[in-house]
Amino acid sequence: MEFFLIFFPGSGVETYLFIPPLVAFAVSFFTSMGGVSGAFLLLPFQMSFLNYTTPSVSATNQVFNIIAIPSGVLRFIKEKRMAWPLTWVVIIGTLPGVLIGAIIRIKYLPDPKSFKFFVGFVLFYIGLKLLNDVFKTKAEITNNKSKFIVTDTSFSLKCVEFKFGNQRFSFSTIAVGMLCFIVGIIGGIYGIGGGSIIAPFFITFLHLPVYVVAGAALMGTFVTSVAGVIFYQILAFFYPDTSIAPDWYLGMLFGIGGFLGMYLGAKCQKYFPAFIIKSILCFCVLFVAAKYIFDFFI
Repeated sequence: MEFFLIFFPGSGVETYLFIPPLVAFAVSFFTSMGGVSGAFLLLPFQMSFLNYTTPSVSATNQVFNIIAIPSGVLRFIKEKRMAWPLTWVVIIGTLPGVLIGAIIRIKYLPDPKSFKFFVGFVLFYIGLKLLNDVFKTKAEITNNKSKFIVTDTSFSLKCVEFKFGNQRFSFSTIAVGMLCFIVGIIGGIYGIGGGSIIAPFFITFLHLPVYVVAGAALMGTFVTSVAGVIFYQILAFFYPDTSIAPDWYLGMLFGIGGFLGMYLGAKCQKYFPAFIIKSILCFCVLFVAAKYIFDFFI
């Protein structure tokens, strides 16, 4: 087994070669169904189990997103479950927020303990909203494949509309864009891209179907993660005494597992009731939130 024990100099992590892709595969399979890449769970895994606590863990997490997400996004596009107007609002809103969040992470939250406490409260709030939504979920779209496509989309500065199944959904472009900007800042601090956190907000506040939110959120996460990695890499030149640049090898190893997990998760999503998908998201979010808040006080 010692043959498979690898040291990653970029992060100082030493672990078995098969651990990162295996963990990423398992996490991404379930979280991708709800539009979450799995990065928000891989970050605590890296910090708590791999003892990777420097600011560069956020950038490494985004390397995982860049490699893992395309397989899930392509699957949603192929099955015509990508709501492009929603996707563009997510990208335009979260992108500048993610860059601001990266600066805040480096300048004001370099200490792992403070960072975990901040993350814990953010996730706890999202988890409570998801939990409330889980209990309120009653009617769900049946697993009729012909209904699992997005149609009649429209986009303007005033409103975004689309049809999914037998229902039409609409929301204010400007209001959601501002929400995405704020969430993007949080996502930039956390190192997961803004799209991952916006998915629960769309589900709980706008009551959009999880089957549609997933593809748009993942695409938004991918684009903002590309920008985030570039930004962290540039910032590394201005902070030579701080570990900021991503560990590319560790990130790619996580990404390989995530690539396979997201493809299968996106493919299987339509066979899972919305109640189950929301419950999985809720459990994951509240578990991590409780652990981070508890760790701050011990």
